[in-house]
Amino acid sequence: MRLLILPLLWVSAVSAVADVKSSVVRINSTQQSWNPWQPWEKNAPNRRRALAAIVGPQRVLTTSELVADATYLEFESADGTRFAPAKVIAVDYEANLALLGPASEKEGAGFFKGTVPFKITTPCKIGNTLQIVQVEENGAALLTPGTLQSIDLSGDFLPGQSFLTYMVKASMQSAAGSYSLPVTDGGKLAGVLISYNAKDQICDVTATDIIIRFLKNTTNGEYKGFPSLGVTIARTEDSAFRQWLKLGEDQGGVFIHSVRKGGAAEAAGVNKNDVLLAVDGQAIDRRGYYSHPTYGSLSWGHLIRGEKSTGDTVNLSLWRDGKPLEIKAKLTHEDNASSLVPNQLFDKAPNYLVKGGLVFQELSLPILEGFGEEWQSRAPLALLDAYQNPDKYEQSMDRVVFLSGVVPTPATVGYESLRNLVIRKVNGKEIRNLKCLIAAFKENTGKSHSIEFADENLTVHLDEAVSSAVDAQLVERGITRLSHAE
Repeated sequence: MRLLILPLLWVSAVSAVADVKSSVVRINSTQQSWNPWQPWEKNAPNRRRALAAIVGPQRVLTTSELVADATYLEFESADGTRFAPAKVIAVDYEANLALLGPASEKEGAGFFKGTVPFKITTPCKIGNTLQIVQVEENGAALLTPGTLQSIDLSGDFLPGQSFLTYMVKASMQSAAGSYSLPVTDGGKLAGVLISYNAKDQICDVTATDIIIRFLKNTTNGEYKGFPSLGVTIARTEDSAFRQWLKLGEDQGGVFIHSVRKGGAAEAAGVNKNDVLLAVDGQAIDRRGYYSHPTYGSLSWGHLIRGEKSTGDTVNLSLWRDGKPLEIKAKLTHEDNASSLVPNQLFDKAPNYLVKGGLVFQELSLPILEGFGEEWQSRAPLALLDAYQNPDKYEQSMDRVVFLSGVVPTPATVGYESLRNLVIRKVNGKEIRNLKCLIAAFKENTGKSHSIEFADENLTVHLDEAVSSAVDAQLVERGITRLSHAE
């Protein structure tokens, strides 16, 4: 996660506007994530603060990054005189958006009395002047003007998740530093500032279209999330590649590199090696862009994630084996929980097992990121391969279970150096997930357990009596729970 830091800069074009204070609140968040390498315990709590927009009766829009792993959320009035506990109504970690409401309707009625929800503006255009809202600690409201310089799909919270984003040139100040900020256009809400590059003075702002669609999808009380087609693509600019695909010079399209298991594309009959030429008649060029009536050239992903909802049907124009093909696909939300390697584990404990000092976990992106900023080159190759090429593993497992570490104990003598090895079998049983692993240990009636690794000619044997005695000692020494599996 990336904390927004607003540097100390003198701003000449900042105006104080008191009226905006009736449409914003501060959010105080206490967050506590789980330790990826000691999954039975949490990290130390940290606190964050944001300025957020009121978007409806007792409803407040902020970033999901602010509420991830939150143990307590609180509304604070702009003048700092009133407080009320808050709760999450809907959250979308992919789009980095969250809708909050009061934890108590009675307290909420008092807290929001006299407030005025923002109206949402129409989609902005390049060259528009937007205002970034801040409120100083003394209660003074500030509007910092910025010019909308470019519009494209972007994402910096979860890898691989891109949504329509405004790039706004503005010079921010730290007098009212905040984790995220509302952005307005003519007094109406245009987006949410999610990051600020102090060097280039560029603000990334979640675009109006995404705000509108998120709020629309939260109205019925059952938020389904943004849709996904379920493919990865590659450009078709290379002439030799195009010749191999039998594409004509007048054709665009993007190459479908892979089709995700269980996704909308697979259900519709899209194949790996197809070329996607158009979505609902909108032609896609060789770079993966199409012509948007308001924004101009945009990445094709906006046709799915920005203009459609989960459950909608789209027409896909494909090129397969040198021939055109039309397919209809019903869009679905790609559930993080069904992924071979989940990209986030917010708001829930990780799955793990400690047996005799051997620590087993299900692989996730947070674990890979635990190898440092250069995790994409520093993490073990076997774990990276599972993350980057899930189709190689999905037939044999639902999650990647691996030995993440070894606690030196009488049961693990000689195994202390083993770690980051993917598990294939335990006691002769194939391991598809952590629940299978726990069951394989419990159901074994023998005196020892055998653990086979996927890519190593190695089998570890664990004495049942010794490991059970060690387990009891580990509980006495502070590991309050030896396993968790959902």
